[in-house]
Amino acid sequence: MNMLRLISLLGVLLLPGTGAIAQMSLTPPGVQPPATDKPKPLERPAEKPKAAEKPAEKPPTPAAAKKPVPAPAAVGKPAGPPLAGPPATTTAALPPSTDPNADLVYGAYQRGQYKTALDLATARAQAGDPKAMTMLGQLYENAMGIRRDFDKAASWYKRAADAGDREAMFALAMMRLAGRGGAVDRQEAVKLLASAAKLGEPKAAYNLALLYLDGQTLPQDLKRSAELLRMAADAGNPEAQYALATFYKEGTGVPKDLGKAAQLLQAAAVAENVDAEVEYAIALFNGTGTSKNETAAVALLRKAAKQNSPIAQNRLAHVLISGQGTSIDKIEALKWHLVAKTAGKGDPSLDDQFAQMSADDRAKGELAAKRWLGTAK
Repeated sequence: MNMLRLISLLGVLLLPGTGAIAQMSLTPPGVQPPATDKPKPLERPAEKPKAAEKPAEKPPTPAAAKKPVPAPAAVGKPAGPPLAGPPATTTAALPPSTDPNADLVYGAYQRGQYKTALDLATARAQAGDPKAMTMLGQLYENAMGIRRDFDKAASWYKRAADAGDREAMFALAMMRLAGRGGAVDRQEAVKLLASAAKLGEPKAAYNLALLYLDGQTLPQDLKRSAELLRMAADAGNPEAQYALATFYKEGTGVPKDLGKAAQLLQAAAVAENVDAEVEYAIALFNGTGTSKNETAAVALLRKAAKQNSPIAQNRLAHVLISGQGTSIDKIEALKWHLVAKTAGKGDPSLDDQFAQMSADDRAKGELAAKRWLGTAK
């Protein structure tokens, strides 16, 4: 089954090969270093983040991300993999209703009482309540309180969408993209996403922006993609905020504006988007589009490193061994270096520096890394 994938923006963070770090800097996404025997510049992890999912009370642990964000090349055709279908299973929750009976359905769902939610939603759906129909689609799609049935899920979403429910439009669009509950139908998915976005559904606007960015299902239109990202970003969608920051950073579909890029990165970072935390940390460290603050940058790198971002772990190792923005801690630096190395983000320049540590300090750093990775005996 295909997965709807974002087009990755991999900003390149250049680090010197010497011991002390003089500066961190970014190069435009999509620029690949020439083939050489010398160590290549470190790149952002080429992970394939998930597309925006149906609404959830709490952000997924990414991905759902949850999860990286679309990223255009500086000009022309965007770099990265094409769009495909969405994740096989998504989680959603209906927004609270002013109807006390509907709130019973929503409350049961929120408490994990899915069988109760199913029974209550069934009665209300049969009475013509579109929100209850959407709830039934959610329960059938994700096997909550009942056996998974994509056909029934699509049927309930279709009824709710026809009644004007934007959440159902988005959910059905994602099913059509994935070919669940029917054949893949990208054209119908586009129409549903457009209708949901017009009604103010931020995740629909975000995913539609990806289709305009990709240029396969729809003609590539970077300006329209940016408009849709702005709609979703203004509604508080962190993935859209991160993506739009990329647009402003590179001047793609919008005038280049490093200040707006930094503001959007900050908003997405506050919303726990790990990639945004890393990018905003880099902006703070460099003073790019915002006031330079190495101490705050290191704090964000620590946070992202603890959320298993290999690029953050690598950058944190660099600042810990140099003491820029924080106190020198070679043992902790070695720990994060080794952890990042297991994810393919090793750095030969750091290997050379850690080789000069005492055997006792190296043993402590290696043990700390094993404990973090869960491999300590």
